[in-house]
Parts: sequence; C-alpha cells; structure tokens
Amino acid sequence: MVSTIGFPGRYVQGPGAIAHLSALLKELGCENTVVVCDDIVREAVGKTVETALADAHLKFAFLRFPGECSVPAIENLAEQARRTGADCVVALGGGKTIDTGKGISKALGATLIVVPTIASNDSPTSRLIVLYDELHRVAGVQLLARNPDAVLVDTQIVAQAPKRFLAAGMGDALSKKFEAGQCHLAGGLNFFGTPSLPIARLLADQCYQAIAEHGVQALQQVEAHQRPDEHVERVVEAAVLFSGLGFESGGLSLAHALTRGFTANEMLSRMLHGELVAFGTVVQLVAQEESDDYVRDHIRLATSLRLPVCFADLGVTALEREQIAHMARLTCDAPYIGNLRPRADAQRVAWAIERADAMGAASKARG
Repeated sequence: MVSTIGFPGRYVQGPGAIAHLSALLKELGCENTVVVCDDIVREAVGKTVETALADAHLKFAFLRFPGECSVPAIENLAEQARRTGADCVVALGGGKTIDTGKGISKALGATLIVVPTIASNDSPTSRLIVLYDELHRVAGVQLLARNPDAVLVDTQIVAQAPKRFLAAGMGDALSKKFEAGQCHLAGGLNFFGTPSLPIARLLADQCYQAIAEHGVQALQQVEAHQRPDEHVERVVEAAVLFSGLGFESGGLSLAHALTRGFTANEMLSRMLHGELVAFGTVVQLVAQEESDDYVRDHIRLATSLRLPVCFADLGVTALEREQIAHMARLTCDAPYIGNLRPRADAQRVAWAIERADAMGAASKARG
C-alpha cells in the first residue's frame, strides 16, 4: 500500500524571523508580491513588513482581508492581486487570513509564503483551505496542489499576541494524537488520500507530549513577559509544525468533525477553532470508549492550559437535546467521521457530546 506525507517547502521559526522574509522572497524568485492581512495585523506588524520589502527593493502591495475566508472574499482578493501582476502571495495573520491567502495563490498559481502572527491553529503548513459562509459556519474544504512554499513563524510576534490564541493552538494540537491514531485504526485515509506513514503518527503524538511538558510554562511566559523562551518555542513548534503535519498526513477524526456541528450554533461559531477542537477532543475520547480516569486526566491537562472542556466554558449554559442532536447530525456529514472505532452515528455522537459536557462540568466543579 502506497502512503504519502507532505511538508511545506521551508519552515523557519524563531524570534525576529520576519526579518528573513525579503531574502526568502528573493530566493524563491518572487518579483511582485501581495501581502494579505487584516487591519489589526497591518497596524501591528505591517510597517515592519513594508520596510523590509521596500529596503530590499521588492515590488509589493497590501490586500485587506475582510474577516471571513469565503469563496466571494477569495475571488474578490484574487482579482485585485491579478491586477497587480502578483507572482507571490504572503499570507500574514491568523488561520482565516492564511486560508484566504492560500485561495488567492491557488487562483493565481502563485508562490505562497505563510507568516502566522498567532499560533492558534494548524493551518500554516497544510494544503487545506477551510471555507466559511456569511454566518461563520464551515461551508467546505478546498485543496492546494502543494503545501506552502515556505512558512515563517516569528515567535516574538506570536508571544506578543493575547495568550488565548496560544492556548487555542494547543487545543487544536492536542487532538492530533487521538485523531491520527483513530484514523489509522479505522483504516482511514489522510488528506493525500493514502494511509498514514508511522512518522505522521509520531509527529501527532509529539504534539501531545510537547504541550503536556511545556504548555503551562509557555502560557505563563507570554502572559508575564510577552517574549519567547524555550517553552514557547517548543509549544509553537508543536502547534504549528507538528500539528499541521500530524493532521494532514495522519488524518482527522471526530474532534474535528464536531466543528461542523458546533459552528452551526451562533454562540459557538464565535469561538476560536482550537477552543472548539479542545472540547471536541474530550467528546472523542468518550466516543472511543477511553476509561473515565483517562478522560479525566486529559480534562485536567486541558483545564491547566485554560482550554474549554464543557459547553459552559464555551459560553453556552443551556442546550436543548434537539440542539445537540442537530449538532450531531451535522457532525456526521464530515468526510472523516468514519475514522473512529467504535463507529459513530448521530445518536452515538449526541450521547458522547452530552457525556463529555457532564464530565467536563463535573471536573470544573471539583476544581
């Protein structure tokens, strides 16, 4: 059986890494670049990027990310980029900005450089473009022909972002151990349409190990000092690189399938992707019939990382059984819902959601 694993063309991480952007553009043969970012990111780091590109005598223009990664947004920005003659897209920002940049590069056939300003999810290294509708619900997924040509992570910028984003990135990353493992056990395929190689599952396991070892100290470091140390570097590596490789080449399962159902709820759709996945991981552990002690141990780890483990943590205090059933039905529409043992239908998913919520709430009540 043939197996596939994918990697970005280059991965650069460390404090001050953004200073290497202009050299990277030149090395990749980029002559005309568009930088995609939102207003907040442009205010925070846009001048740094602008100065670096201008000093290197590179042609560039900024494109304003409107706030949602949708088909109309990508088409509109791609047309703007086309008019500039761009041969390179720099996606500067968070997950939805990054996915929008991917969509623009796909439309233009342009070089893609991803520069995440937060480490809140696993999007930077992958080929996936997660699309949303105007109500912020997951609407579908597209694929690039290849992984990004380069990913550049300036950990000084990441450390200055609100700690909630770093926590969410850990929530997204913690799921990969279980999702890649379940995908393998169920005979599922990764996002290259093949079974996973063992190294993909090892990287997914390393996500959990690195975060369990360094996560609490990393949050303390960014909260107290807003600059990276070894704990922050290890967590960012796990949340961006290992997590991205682990899910794309290892496969996904219930924890991510649940985002289809969760984002259909207006309140939950406002939460960060990694926060939803964090609770989704608790649901998956229940659904795959881990022992109560094992689930509680994971809940304690997630809680120590300030991650949600029940609906109350996500700002939802009362859900009707039919609302949970609706979430479960939407969840079962995800293409990787079959990557779970024992297999789950909507009824079983609804049960696992309710059970996980009760266990998370009970754990929080006990302190």
